[in-house]
Amino acid sequence: MSLIPAFARLTNADPAELDQEEAHNGLIHTASLVLTKTADGLIDPKLVLSWLLTALGAPGAFIGALVPVREAGSLLPQLALAQKVERMVQRKHMWALGAFVQGIAGLGIAACVMTLEGAAAGWGILGCVALLAVARSAASVSYKDVLARTIAKGRRGAVTGFAAGVGSVVAFGFGLLMATGIFDVAIPVLAAAVAIAGGAFILAGGLFLRLKEPRNGDEASHPKGIAALIRPLREDRQLQIFIAARAALTVTALAPPFIIMLSSASGDGALDQLGPMVMASTAAAFVSSYIWGRLSDRSSRKTLMAAGALSALALTVTGAVGLTFGGLGGAWGAGLSIFAAQIAYEGVRAGRKLHLTDMAEDDFRARYTALSNTLIGFALLAGGLFGLAADIFGPAPVLLLFAVISLAGAAIATRLDEVQQT
Repeated sequence: MSLIPAFARLTNADPAELDQEEAHNGLIHTASLVLTKTADGLIDPKLVLSWLLTALGAPGAFIGALVPVREAGSLLPQLALAQKVERMVQRKHMWALGAFVQGIAGLGIAACVMTLEGAAAGWGILGCVALLAVARSAASVSYKDVLARTIAKGRRGAVTGFAAGVGSVVAFGFGLLMATGIFDVAIPVLAAAVAIAGGAFILAGGLFLRLKEPRNGDEASHPKGIAALIRPLREDRQLQIFIAARAALTVTALAPPFIIMLSSASGDGALDQLGPMVMASTAAAFVSSYIWGRLSDRSSRKTLMAAGALSALALTVTGAVGLTFGGLGGAWGAGLSIFAAQIAYEGVRAGRKLHLTDMAEDDFRARYTALSNTLIGFALLAGGLFGLAADIFGPAPVLLLFAVISLAGAAIATRLDEVQQT
């Protein structure tokens, strides 16, 4: 049975331009990413794991360490992995391995939840999160390379955007079930959800191995050593501009916790507002992911510019309202702010992923990805200083500062080349 019609509908491509192999690969990419996006929603450290550690009586230090370990751990190891990926005959094996290990880590978290409590639960779950983060790093450093080798330009953003949209629908449904009380938010139920996430990662890894990726017969020719890895950072002006723009636009990822702080500043219960804000975030991802992906297929440069400008507008309004009224007007105001900020974040994520994929040549894509992600990992760690600023000045001024930085990121992105031109 021909897969071309289904893939043509997904990417809005002319069926005459497609062949059976690319259609097969496109649907494998989509199914694998839907599974991993769904798993990410079920195992979210900011919400699910934080709730579980609190319920298990773990010390606050473990809860505070979840997101930094997850985010930095998935970015910082990539430089060490990049050359191994470049030397692999087929890079899909690295992504599949990363998915398998993430699945094992997810099952480990579920086991810790059901058997441990207190500090022991904190150590066990945090250790599994660290393992998951390193495995995620391996998947990240290899994915853009595999995507570029198996899907043609002009259709990559549609594949990743559609998968992100479907994953957000599942996450929205998960949040809705919890918010409406259809099932009790209890330790065994959430442990089961985490275990399902682990199974989804493992299934995704198995599917990904079915990709028809061309073999790389020149793996021995790649230069070795740290000097070779960082050379593009010194010599490629476009890579420097891209990293600068992406670093500035990381504020789109950092903003939501400060919106939550601002929403509770007026005395409203933050826990009462959490459900609507989670639903707003996933709804924003659903309505915007595919659109941003299609726009990135046309111009990832303009996508970054538009997303940065939208972030600046959304954060300016949110910060100004917070300064003027001392809050955001309850759950609806907070939800609207999260919705707008998340749409901008989805645009930044879609644009920066596809820009790096399309700008780098096959032989250098893994190291470009590793360089970029490693440096952004340090930027995210440094972003923790904004929390100190919020303690001193309040969250509203920090959000206004984020708006300025977002606008700077959009301005830097104007200096990028158009890499989607064929």
